[in-house]
This record gives sequence, structure tokens and C-alpha cells, in this order.
Amino acid sequence: MRDSSVALNRFGLGGRKGEAPPPEPRRWLLEQFTRFEPRPAAILALPDSPALVTMFREARDNQREAKREAEAGDNKPDIAPELRPYRALRDAYGEAAMVRTNLALNTPAPFVERLVHFWANHFAVSIDKLVSLGLAGAFEFEAIRPNVLGKFGDLLLAVERHPAMLLYLDQAQSIGPDSMLGQIAARRGNARGLNENLAREILELHTLGVRSGYSQDDVTELARALTGWSVGGLAQQPRLRGPGPGYWFADLIHQPGERKVLGKRYGQRGEAQGEAILRDLAVHPATARHIATKLARHFGGDEPPPSLITKLEQAFLRSGGDLPTVYRTLIEAPEPWSGPPKFRTPWDWTLATLRAVGTERLPSLINANALNQLGQPTWKPGSPAGWDDTAPSWAGPDALYRRVEVAERIAARVGPIDARTLAEQLFPGALSEPTRKALAGAESPAQALALLLASPEMMRR
Repeated sequence: MRDSSVALNRFGLGGRKGEAPPPEPRRWLLEQFTRFEPRPAAILALPDSPALVTMFREARDNQREAKREAEAGDNKPDIAPELRPYRALRDAYGEAAMVRTNLALNTPAPFVERLVHFWANHFAVSIDKLVSLGLAGAFEFEAIRPNVLGKFGDLLLAVERHPAMLLYLDQAQSIGPDSMLGQIAARRGNARGLNENLAREILELHTLGVRSGYSQDDVTELARALTGWSVGGLAQQPRLRGPGPGYWFADLIHQPGERKVLGKRYGQRGEAQGEAILRDLAVHPATARHIATKLARHFGGDEPPPSLITKLEQAFLRSGGDLPTVYRTLIEAPEPWSGPPKFRTPWDWTLATLRAVGTERLPSLINANALNQLGQPTWKPGSPAGWDDTAPSWAGPDALYRRVEVAERIAARVGPIDARTLAEQLFPGALSEPTRKALAGAESPAQALALLLASPEMMRR
């Protein structure tokens, strides 16, 4: 029965009230590959990235107009009216965050949903940057979900071409000095330059990892190869607006010529050059090691067992980055089933508690407020590195106190639930005797439920 608890909590998102534990945990996890729905109706009902890019352009233009009008008056511009044009994007963000939560609460494939969240954090964009505000949800729904069960190379290309990533890491502003537009700008004394942000994060965070042997020259060469990967529908200049809102390869800003990255020469022209480099990076041994280490840390413990890293690394290399092959290796390996528990992040813990009490739908405001209070607002990690995945970042006394407060509010809101029965269902074969005694000694059903939601079992997975 303990394996059922591991499948529900470590691999999944926590058990749901009233649902029986899986009798065959490993088979239950594998069968989720066919149950997962990449684009359910709730996602299709949301505005897509071209619509959101248009909304951003309109908001930006309205903001500039409001600023001009304010500066033309007697008073200095007021910040609040300037930001009003972005209200539609804030609403879009709230709707997308709500859909993400509700999908996680009701999914028949919680393991795959967890993997979606893992990859969204690996390829993090943050709404700290206004341009990412409306697009963060579309990024996860359009780039991550459709590729979570495919090849890592396809996932990588979808991510790096998505408008959210291109705008968040300033790639859309990168212009090859020797490109057609770069030369025109230079002759006019308005030289425009290369932006290396995306190239650097691809090498450091998305593929090879830090201290994996790449050089500054590799960063610059990759940045040159990626020039032209842009977002249409935003630029002021007609020639840079592209065919419409969304991803667009702008040949007139692409740096021509051969590139050399990690010792290999790439003579392709245009967009194909950057794609060829990314395809090679996607199956590089350092990438396999980097991805294997992060997956092992997420499922095998803060200090991941070297044996698990090696198994995942070999599966990645052997399959050419086929992600289901890597996931199967993860499920079949003994380490995640016997390793030390992982401390749940606020996002994980919130989902687990809501699923535990049978919540099926949550208004966006309630969940957003709870995650803000707990320190992990949706799609706001604050840096391209994403949220940290180890206990020291989340297990401080103040953080635990705030979880207890949220647990008490949830317990008071949902009404009477037999916490003793629920606990045995959520943690089959894994409920500790101290927690069992604490629930039995509670003064009321609500207090027992709050104790369960704040118990060591619920804090960890």
C-alpha cells in the first residue's frame, strides 16, 4: 500500500477525496500517458498567443498615448491611469491561472500534469516582466502541454519560438549587426545590437547547464544564429511587424554567415541555422545529464541518488531525448519509491490540500491570494531559473505558519469531513502513528481536518 501513497503523492498531485488508491501504482502512472489531454476545452476557450500579442500591443500603445496626454497637461503623469490599459492582460492572466489550477484539481493524469508544471518551471518565464503578463499561461498551454510526452528537442524548439519566451528574454530585440536592417541602422548612426539573453539561458538553464564547458564565444555564436527569431505584430516599423501577431522569422534582422558552436560549424541559412544548433543541443550528453539531474531531484529527493541520475541520463541518450522513455525509466527505478520525502512547494501543497477535500473548481482570486500568501504566485518565479526545488527554500517557520493559517481556512470552509478516514485514503500504508493520534484527539471535525492538512504527511510528498 505504501507504493500507492508514493504514486499518489510523489508522482501525482495528491489523492482526491472519495477516490480509491491505485491498486497497481506503476501501471496507474504509465496509463496516464494515454489519459492526458493537452488542449482541453477550458484551454481552447482562452485567448491564444496571437490574440494576447495583439492585446499587449494595444495596451502598450494606449499607455504611450496616456503618457503623452499626461505630459502635455500641467501635472506629471499618474502611474495608475498609465497601467489601466493592461487590465485586460491582467484578467487574461487570472483566467489562465484559474484554468491551470482547475485542470490540476480534476485531471485523470496527475503525474503528467506534474510533469507539465516541472517543464514550465524548467523553461520559466515570469510575469514580473509586464510583457509576459498575458502570455505566461499561453506559453504553458501552447508550448509545454502539447510536447510534454514527445521528444525533448521538439519541446525545446516550441519553447524557444514561443512569443512569451522571445519577449521575456528580449530575443525579439536582437538584431544581427551585419543583417540588412543592422547595416541600414549603422549607416544612419543608429547601430542596433545583438542581445544574448536567450542564447545564454538556453545554454545555462534549458540545455547544457552551468559549468558544462561552453564558452562566451558559444553564447555569442548562438545569439547570432537566433537573430530573426522574433514576434510579429508589435514593432513600430512596418518592415518588422511581420505577417501578423505571433512567432515570426524576420530574415532582415538575421545575422548572415556560418556559425561555430561547441566546435561544430553550422552553414545553414536563415531560421534553419538556429534550429540545427538547438537540435544538437537537445541531444548533447551535457543536456542529458542536466535534465536527468533535475528530474531525479524532483522525484528522488533534494540530494538525488547518483544511480537514479545515471539511469535517467542513459535513457535520455539512448532514446535521443524521448521523454516518455525517460519517464518510464523513472517509474521503473526503485529510488523514487524508497527515497526520502520531498517537501512540497506552496503550489504542490495547495493542490494537494484542495484535492484532498474534494475541491473541483476554484475562482481565480481565491487561489491567487493563497499562493501569494504562501510565497509562490503562479508564473512569477522572478528569474529565468524558475522556482527552487529543495526544502530550504520553502520550509521556514514563517512559511509553515502561513500554511497552517490556510489549512484552517480550508477546513472551516469545506464543512464536516472525517479526517481520520480521509487520512488513511490519502496516505495508504504510510500514515504515521503521531498523525493518527493527533487526528483522534482533535476537539472537532474541523480541527482534525486542519491538523491533517498541516500534518507532516501533507507537507511532504
